[in-house]
Amino acid sequence: QVQLVESGGGLVQTGGSLRLSCTTSRTILNLDRIDWYRQAPGKQREYVARISSRHSADYADSVKGRFTIFRDDAKNTVYLQMNSLKPEDTAVYYCNTVDGILSGSWGQGTQVTVSS
Repeated sequence: QVQLVESGGGLVQTGGSLRLSCTTSRTILNLDRIDWYRQAPGKQREYVARISSRHSADYADSVKGRFTIFRDDAKNTVYLQMNSLKPEDTAVYYCNTVDGILSGSWGQGTQVTVSS
């Protein structure tokens, strides 16, 4: 199973931006899809966005128009560019493969905190 490591989180004011990274030491070219999820305190983990091996992207309605997911296969990295951040975007953000999601195996995630 591919190990993914999230980074790039931090504290930002409302309206600010952050770029999250999801990196693996192995090639991501063979991965059909990589998803971003997030989990806020006291809430269920929720889907944020996904990108396919063909660079086709999909977004949750709550982030559509504000977040952009893209991948750099040469760097084995998937990015989540987050703009116009809101306090409700505060959560721990995780990236994962389909296999990881189905097996319930999640990484450490990266904390995003948006202050009002």
